[in-house]
Amino acid sequence: MQPGAAAIRAAIIDLDGTMLDTVPDFELALNAMRAEFSLAPITQDVIKPMVGKGSEKLIRDVLALDFDAARIDAVYDEAMAAYQRHYLAINGERSVLFDGVIEGLQALRDMGLRLACVTNKPISFTTPLLAQKGLAPWFELVYGGDSLPKKKPDPLPLLQVCSDFDLPPQQVVAIGDSSNDAEAARAARCFVLTVPYGYNHGRPVQEIDSDGIVNSLLDAAKLIRAHNGA
Repeated sequence: MQPGAAAIRAAIIDLDGTMLDTVPDFELALNAMRAEFSLAPITQDVIKPMVGKGSEKLIRDVLALDFDAARIDAVYDEAMAAYQRHYLAINGERSVLFDGVIEGLQALRDMGLRLACVTNKPISFTTPLLAQKGLAPWFELVYGGDSLPKKKPDPLPLLQVCSDFDLPPQQVVAIGDSSNDAEAARAARCFVLTVPYGYNHGRPVQEIDSDGIVNSLLDAAKLIRAHNGA
């Protein structure tokens, strides 16, 4: 966080890998989809680096483990439909909150920050998941990966939130686990904080250009409080 910078008035928080460990859900849904194509199950370790860039890329990457490009194109629509069907059936069944999430949201709210959730997960998966895990009441705004014409790492979703909140990007911080979040925030001219326990496409979080690595949302809130106090 930069000394002398404007006070933070809002936070845009990612979902998968930042608030919830959703890889166990992905494992169930993706392997159910693969079974329909007589493909062997894959592990969470294989899935984790693929998470975060939207369902379209996820399905193509999972199919690419076994199929060539022509075969992927031929079965993509069927595979996507199967994946969506299975994911909706088990959505949230095995996902768990990371430590400090609720405490962090409470601390951010106590500081008067406005909160938005921006994720690349489809909105049809996102809305029920937030409700099921008790996260929905914390957020004024929720945008999924298909809510707007572009998704992270494009800055559009973050700029949309800034516009909705009537705040300049310099007064908004994005909190996420991956380079998608950081690249979107940098392009939007928002602050960005990263958590080290998420997915980041299999890359070390230290490689991300951010304004700080925080061990939890609660630690993010403490850092923002210190920034605003300064």
